[in-house]
Amino acid sequence: MKSIRERALAGDVLAGTFCNLGSSLTVEIAGRAGFDWILIDLEHGAGDFDCLVPQLQAAGATPAAPIVRIAWNEATRFKRVLDLGASGIMVPHVSSTADARLAAASMRYPPHGIRGAAAMNRACGFGFEFDEYFRVANDLLLTVVMVETAEAIDNLDAIAAVDGVDVLFVGPLDLSISMGIPKQYEQPRFREALDKVATACRGAGKAAGIHAARPEQIGELVDEGFRFLALGSDGNLVAGGMKNLYSAFDQYKQVG
Repeated sequence: MKSIRERALAGDVLAGTFCNLGSSLTVEIAGRAGFDWILIDLEHGAGDFDCLVPQLQAAGATPAAPIVRIAWNEATRFKRVLDLGASGIMVPHVSSTADARLAAASMRYPPHGIRGAAAMNRACGFGFEFDEYFRVANDLLLTVVMVETAEAIDNLDAIAAVDGVDVLFVGPLDLSISMGIPKQYEQPRFREALDKVATACRGAGKAAGIHAARPEQIGELVDEGFRFLALGSDGNLVAGGMKNLYSAFDQYKQVG
């Protein structure tokens, strides 16, 4: 297991990117590019569990830690992803203390959680490494809860205080929509919400995270207290690159 939990809680700046195409090749490329962590997206991405094993295997050939975003905060989803060897899980729409406690419990084996134990899976080396994995998993796996609703902003201190929650990660689009200001990321109320996230994390000794909109924003976010940062995605890069390639033909499409 590649663990970045200790570094996240220590306040290190950790660079990540999203992989939403369901491709093991783009995961491997991202990992070799130098990112600390890669987000494999099972919530909004094109891939599902049939793509996850090759993606985790690809990440395993690189230094990057694979974090998987599951589609919903349900214990059965955690169990399947963790057994396949993820280094952590990103949990969408965590809006209350109860949501946060369920996420933290689903990440951990008893007595600290409710994760079911099994030895014959990829995370445990197919049985060969179960004892060691069982011994360290509760301490090494990273729990990232997403702040995506106005309700979550109201409950930040309580969510951050939950034992086992490591990172509070802002989903800017969903949060802005929930606040009634879609995509208005410079709106004062939205900026105030970001400050509340960073403040709550500092107070609880947790890491504040966010998906940055552009490279120039990274320095600003670090100054504001965000440390667990993502930038871009494989889908965005491919779409932008293809659009840029096609633009070379624009002047000729009108000929004749």
